[in-house]
Amino acid sequence: MENSRRKFIKQSTIFAAATYAGTMGMSAKSYGRIIGANDRVRVGIVGFSDRFKDTLLPCFLNHNKELNFDVVGLSDLWTFRRDLGVAHLKDKFGHDIKACRNNDELYAMKDLDAVIISTADFQHALHTIEAVKANCDAYVEKPFAETMDDAKAALKAVKATDRIVQIGSQRRSGENYANAAKFIQDGKFGPITAVDLVWNVNQPGRWRRPDLVAKLKEEDIDWKRFLLNRPAEAFDPRKYLEYRLFWPYSSGMPGQWMSHQIDTVHWFTKLKHPRSVVANGGIYTWKDGRRNWDAMVAVFDYGQPNAEDGFQVTFTSRMQNSVGDVGEVYYSNGGELNLITNKVSPKGGLKQQEAAAMGMKANLLPEFDLSKTEIKAATGANMGGDSLTSGHMRNWMECVRSRKTPNAPVEAGYSHSIANIMTNAAVRTGAKAIFDENRQEVIANGKVFKY
Repeated sequence: MENSRRKFIKQSTIFAAATYAGTMGMSAKSYGRIIGANDRVRVGIVGFSDRFKDTLLPCFLNHNKELNFDVVGLSDLWTFRRDLGVAHLKDKFGHDIKACRNNDELYAMKDLDAVIISTADFQHALHTIEAVKANCDAYVEKPFAETMDDAKAALKAVKATDRIVQIGSQRRSGENYANAAKFIQDGKFGPITAVDLVWNVNQPGRWRRPDLVAKLKEEDIDWKRFLLNRPAEAFDPRKYLEYRLFWPYSSGMPGQWMSHQIDTVHWFTKLKHPRSVVANGGIYTWKDGRRNWDAMVAVFDYGQPNAEDGFQVTFTSRMQNSVGDVGEVYYSNGGELNLITNKVSPKGGLKQQEAAAMGMKANLLPEFDLSKTEIKAATGANMGGDSLTSGHMRNWMECVRSRKTPNAPVEAGYSHSIANIMTNAAVRTGAKAIFDENRQEVIANGKVFKY
């Protein structure tokens, strides 16, 4: 009965939409995947990760009944996690879940409408390409891409379709961040003079999975399929489960943390990427065989290309001491916009005494609340399991139905990927990284940065 109902609604919707195709300048073919207002949206899960289980799924469950979304299939390369995931989803949804050994099996399912992708960092862009080629909408965790080749290929693939792709940059669905963007874009803040981004934790276990590493055997996964387009390496359970510690499977701090915060710079200023980046990082404390740093600093030059305007952005991150916590603070000559306190204030602005010395007037911003509600991104193991991520997931689900552009479209992912890759290149080469607009490539030491 459910299949018959879906078929009837879909055919009716396509017929009605095609009637207007000529006047709207769209072909009837482009309506082939429109979902009826009362039709259930069938979702597949690509990767039963901790991020999905502890954050994305609870946020999905906040809205799925109201918006009539359902999970019908799960793809995971590891037998253990696939079985665990299927059992968990059966319990949450009260019906069978199709277990898929890989994404080929998932996309072979009939009537799959959308997917949630939460796989290893380096896989996000490639898995996005698979999704849109299978005619599925997608919620894709960040970072969008860790190399420019992957970023460009995924952007091209998405733009060639009418699929709804939401990048997991959940700040874009926060009231405080939206108000901050409007305050700056309306000219009330004045020209940005600097931005400080910080992400500090004191968690020796962050990104470690020792219990799971002990369980994983090579015969239980498809290691070659996991590697995708990365250089061949011998099987290593740590690289499969603790990939955030190992380049080229993840850049670590830039991809995991900075991608959230640098995205706000692009959003607020409408700049697409930095002009240049210098950076340094190292493994100073947690010497556990990782390849990615446990502390780093990056300094960005932002502004219009080939112009003398602009401002600096600093990103600092450490994993040995949590003082400073997580936050973004924007500065102008008149004060600060603080996304830790969610307030605009005259703090640090030009006071009358200092202004008078140069025949100038004081420049002090008025007090302004960016949100009446305390909004704080979580930083522990369940980072993001908060109102920001819940609102972001809902925005994607609503856009799947309305076909409107989501809050964090693919272009946002492409832009944060450029900044991440530039930072990664600067640390690993010790040289200033720039972005070649014509070639859409990151350049460091006069060479295109790949790995």
